Amino acid sequence: MRVLKFAILGLLEQDKMTGYDIAAAFKGALGQFWSAKHSQIYPELKKLVVEELIAFETVIQGEKLEKKLYSLTAKGTAELMDWIQRVEAVNVSNKDEFMLKTYFIAAMDKQEAQQLFSNQLNSRQRKLEKLEQILTELEAEQKAPIHFSSPEFGHYLVLTRAIEREKGYIQWLERSLALME
Repeated sequence: MRVLKFAILGLLEQDKMTGYDIAAAFKGALGQFWSAKHSQIYPELKKLVVEELIAFETVIQGEKLEKKLYSLTAKGTAELMDWIQRVEAVNVSNKDEFMLKTYFIAAMDKQEAQQLFSNQLNSRQRKLEKLEQILTELEAEQKAPIHFSSPEFGHYLVLTRAIEREKGYIQWLERSLALME
């Protein structure tokens, strides 16, 4: 399944965007849980145009710079809604380089293992701090408490899940380090 396709359709459901805007979204809030590079985004945009799920208009910026401003078509909206409402099996990511290193921990001496886990703990703590800062800013931007009809409700849900994930990872790292003592 082309999940990037649905990420782009979802972004365009929110607003018209250029390819640059879409790439920037993957560096922002969306990048907290999904990633895509320019080299993936632009070919996908071409496919979506051919499939008539999105359309574009050429706009002029400045004196000569032409940009494509993409928007969702009715067919694209229908496909996005089908995907959103589809019940999927639980998807567990199978690629975690740190877990792979952990699996082979017997190849390390105790100090190397403790250093590996300490480094990961520090990284996860910094990530948690950043996520909590983003949540604080998101809540401060809202004029009322965040609820289902808030435009940022989806971002809020994903962000609070990411915070809980990092807290759990940090607890596991701390318990693991204690076992290494």
